Amino acid sequence: MSRRSSRSRQPRQLARRLIQLYGGLVLYGASSALLVRSGLGLEPWNVLHQGVAEHTGLSMGVVLTVTGAAVLLLWIPLRQRPGLGTVSNVLVIGAAMDASLGVVPDAHGWTPRIAMMVAGIVLNGAATGLYIAARFGPGPRDGLMTGLNRRTGLSVRLVRTAVEITVVVTGFALGGTVGAGTLLYAVAIGPLTQVFLRVFAVPAAPSGGTVVAAGTPRRAILRR
Repeated sequence: MSRRSSRSRQPRQLARRLIQLYGGLVLYGASSALLVRSGLGLEPWNVLHQGVAEHTGLSMGVVLTVTGAAVLLLWIPLRQRPGLGTVSNVLVIGAAMDASLGVVPDAHGWTPRIAMMVAGIVLNGAATGLYIAARFGPGPRDGLMTGLNRRTGLSVRLVRTAVEITVVVTGFALGGTVGAGTLLYAVAIGPLTQVFLRVFAVPAAPSGGTVVAAGTPRRAILRR
């Protein structure tokens, strides 16, 4: 490939990555809203967000954003470096979730609730694949887990499990919804993410290209 054609591909590749980044973040917020409206259980971090929202009067999206910013502060002692995707994660998902909650009604009856739960989980997997494959840096919660992995020497799996059990238990105690959707999400999100990562994979930038932000946490999956 000539140097000229390589340079001409870079703007198109960057545009695709940006579309994937923000499309994935918006879809993530929308998929989380579907899980909320199903009433059958939320993702681990959203159990906490819902519980806090119940006690503060804030919307779930605002709580999600504030929590993400607080988690990002924990990157400082862990010497983690945020990327565009990290900051965008904090700012976009909560707003998209609140906007979706404003237009998606509660589901009534088992069939609509189950359909909404399944749709939310599948769309969440697609959103995660879009966001991570864009390669603009990890979300604040993923960065926390990988940072703790490096600082403590514990495996990412162990750190993630400990953190998510803590947030689920805390969120449930505060009134967050734990149910079949929470369990199904825990089982399905890994395989779904792997499938969509392959579907939305963006080729690496040609040698000598400008990289805005790259790298994703190994063995870590986006958690809001």
